[in-house]
Amino acid sequence: MLGFNYIKFDPMNYVIHYRNGKIVKEGKGLSFFYFNRNSSIVAIPQNSRDIPFIFKDITKDYQRVSVQGQITYCITEPLQINKQLDFTVNNDKVYLSDDYEKLTQRLVNEAQTSISAFVHGCTIKEVLSKFTEIEKKLFEGLSDSKVITSLGIEIMSVSVLGISADPEMARALEAETRESLQQEADKAIYDRRNFAVEQERKIKESELNTEIAIEEKQKQIVEKKMETDLVQQENDSRLKLLEMESELQIQEMNKKLVKMKADNQREEADAKGYELDAIMKTYKDIDWRILNALNTDGASARNNIALAFRELATNPSKIGNLNISPDLINSLLQKE
Repeated sequence: MLGFNYIKFDPMNYVIHYRNGKIVKEGKGLSFFYFNRNSSIVAIPQNSRDIPFIFKDITKDYQRVSVQGQITYCITEPLQINKQLDFTVNNDKVYLSDDYEKLTQRLVNEAQTSISAFVHGCTIKEVLSKFTEIEKKLFEGLSDSKVITSLGIEIMSVSVLGISADPEMARALEAETRESLQQEADKAIYDRRNFAVEQERKIKESELNTEIAIEEKQKQIVEKKMETDLVQQENDSRLKLLEMESELQIQEMNKKLVKMKADNQREEADAKGYELDAIMKTYKDIDWRILNALNTDGASARNNIALAFRELATNPSKIGNLNISPDLINSLLQKE
C-alpha cells in the first residue's frame, strides 16, 4: 500500500535493512515496515546447512573414482560474507541473485581441491579403503581454506558417504575381491582342517603320552614289586638261614648232649663193669655150689630140688635106680 510493506524474519536469519544504500537496522529475527522504493533487505541464514557433494577424480593408477558425501556448515560472520555475496531478498523473502548456489559450489570446489592431491597419490584400491582418511583430509582442507575463512563460514562436519570406481573397474575389483575372498575362505578352510588335524595329532600325542606314562608307572610298579619280592625273598632267606643256624646250634648242642650222655653212660658202664669185675674176681675161685648155698635170699625148695637133679645129672653112672613121683613133678611145674 503506497509502497510500504511489512516483513518478518525468524531468529535464524541475520537481517540488514538498507535505505538509500545505508544500513538502517540489522540483527537476528527482525520485523519492520519499510518503504519498497528506497529499501534493500539482506537476509543471511545462520542455521546449519547440509550440502551434498559428488565429484570425480583420477587416482595414481589412472582410474576414475567418485567421492560422494555431505558438508555441514554455518555462517558465523554474516557481515563478512555480505561483503562478497548478495543475499538480498524481495518482499516474499526470495533471493534476488544466485549467490546462494554459488556459495554451495564454492564449498564443493574447495572440498574437491582439498583431497585432490591425496587421491592422485593413491591407487584405486587404496582410495576405496580410506574413508576415514578422506573425511579427515576434507575437514582439515575446508577448515584451513582461506576462501571459506574469508567468507566467515565455519565447517561443522564432513561425511564421506561413498567412494566408488567406474562400473567396469568396480566389476573387475569385485571379481578380484571375490577371488581373494574365495582364496581367504579356502585358506580358512585349510587352516581349520589343519588346525583340526593338529588338534587330533595333539590329542593322539596326549593319549600316547598318557599310555606311556601309564606303562612307565606300571613298569615302576612291577620293578617296585620285584624289589619288594626280592627283599621279601632275602628276608625269607635270612630267616631260613637264621632258623637253620639255630637248628644247627640246637643239633650241635643235642649232639654234644648225646655225646655227653653217651660218655656218661660209658663211664657209668665202665664203673659198673669195674665194680662187677671186682665182684666177679672175688667169686671167681669159689665153687658155685658154695655160692648157691650162700644165696639164701629168695631160695626155695624147687630150686634146691632142681640143683639136686642137676647134681645127679653130672654123675649118671653112679645112679642105680631113681624114682620120681608125679606129684613131685607137678609141684615143681606149678607157679609160685
